[in-house]
Amino acid sequence: MKRRTVLKGIGGAIAAATVQPKRSLAELASSPPNVVFVIADQWRAQALGCMGNADIRTPNLDKLASEGVLMRHTFANTPVCCPARSCMLTGNYVSKTGMVANDLRLRESEITLGDLFSKAGYSTGYIGKWHLDGGPRLPGFVPPGRRRHGFQHWAANECNHNYFYNWYFRDDNVPIVKEEYEPEMWTRLAIEFLYESQDKPFFLTVSYAAPHDPYVAPEKYMKMYDAEKLKMRENWVEDVPHGERKDIAGYYAGCTAIDDQLGLLFRAIEELGLKDNTIVMFTSDHGDMLGSQGMILKRKPWEESIRVPGIIRYPRRIPAGRESDALFSQVDYAATLLGLCGLPVPGSMQGTDQSEVLTGAKSSGPEAVHFQIFGPYEHSKLKAGWRGIRTEQYMYARWQKGAWLLYDLKQDPYEMRNLVSDPAYSSVKDDLDTRLQKWMQEIGDSWEMNWTFPIEDGPELWSYKTFYTVPEYLEWAKRNPNLAPGVEEWLTKHPSDPEDWVAVHGSS
Repeated sequence: MKRRTVLKGIGGAIAAATVQPKRSLAELASSPPNVVFVIADQWRAQALGCMGNADIRTPNLDKLASEGVLMRHTFANTPVCCPARSCMLTGNYVSKTGMVANDLRLRESEITLGDLFSKAGYSTGYIGKWHLDGGPRLPGFVPPGRRRHGFQHWAANECNHNYFYNWYFRDDNVPIVKEEYEPEMWTRLAIEFLYESQDKPFFLTVSYAAPHDPYVAPEKYMKMYDAEKLKMRENWVEDVPHGERKDIAGYYAGCTAIDDQLGLLFRAIEELGLKDNTIVMFTSDHGDMLGSQGMILKRKPWEESIRVPGIIRYPRRIPAGRESDALFSQVDYAATLLGLCGLPVPGSMQGTDQSEVLTGAKSSGPEAVHFQIFGPYEHSKLKAGWRGIRTEQYMYARWQKGAWLLYDLKQDPYEMRNLVSDPAYSSVKDDLDTRLQKWMQEIGDSWEMNWTFPIEDGPELWSYKTFYTVPEYLEWAKRNPNLAPGVEEWLTKHPSDPEDWVAVHGSS
């Protein structure tokens, strides 16, 4: 094979590097597939050109969709950072892994895709935001060993949203500081991994912290979007702080900046001769309300929060240009990637292999996807935990004591008419509620797992030390009232039932 020139372009500095692919075409053709699993942070499905958004510029992701399959109905089962990441990597609901709140530590005993691909002989790499180690987010060193869950090559930090001053760690606790835009740093490191890992199959996860708030990007991207000219979603509410036009313009800028970096990553895959035998999947941990329904951020049951990108390219098995309306959710990612690679799916995994849906061998996926949120987040007006079920036509969510939301998505795709009290839909509501509670019982979920003290608002669970469970944090907080004021009083005086709290403090 002739030598190829790969452009290693990060920001404005582009240096040419001559690269010799390490395996012949025949060797690549007979090799197990590689996997590049790309996770963005807080990127909602509606912010893609290929999903019908005429304002946003995502040409590289649009091209990726045209070369593979666009799963139009892809969902986050627990739409908040750490729980969603644990769900994606373990193939289990968070009621099983214990990751019911942001910034808990994923138990070392949990088996992830890193473990499974490593066991199968793959070179495994993790680059970017980890956010599964719990405790203080900064500086964010995760030591080698079980806390890395099977990932051998490491260039990551726990969680940092200062996008223009960044650092990462390898195998010691000395930070490698880079004053560059965060997606550029992770992309450069990902391309380096590709160069170094050509001699055997690899599983690489690339995790960007953007376009999560703050909604900023390099100036050239910020100038691309005129906030006053953007088309707002029909359910958008004006003058909602953190969801205004200027925020959406900045959010789109961050999306386009990442898309440019993904163009470099995809080009490197192709120039190294790896395209045909590499599965590339792009998704996000959750969406962002951005003023829709008058709400912000995530954790909500509306489409802008739960619906995420789902694009998968694998030229060897997935026909180009496919679009699917099958339901697909994060709990199924792990089993599906294993299935595409011909690897066994552990019997303990709650998610199911949907690879035949991606390839077109099957036209339909699950009849429903399910959702779990276990506690309040006052900052974004979420007053209590909830559970939900989404079918092709309906979205239903409930509190512990009763129904909250019901939408007919075929008649009302922007979810502007809550039918939960409409007598004409009482049988639909009852059926969905029965199915939801049956699912909860089947997977071992319980309302008793909910928590009511706003541990994700402040004093945040991650402020001082690491915890594996919410009760562990609450016990610590009671013993340290100077560090976590109000916890003991709250637990003594506050209604323990989430629905009672909503009645007292108002509904979201």
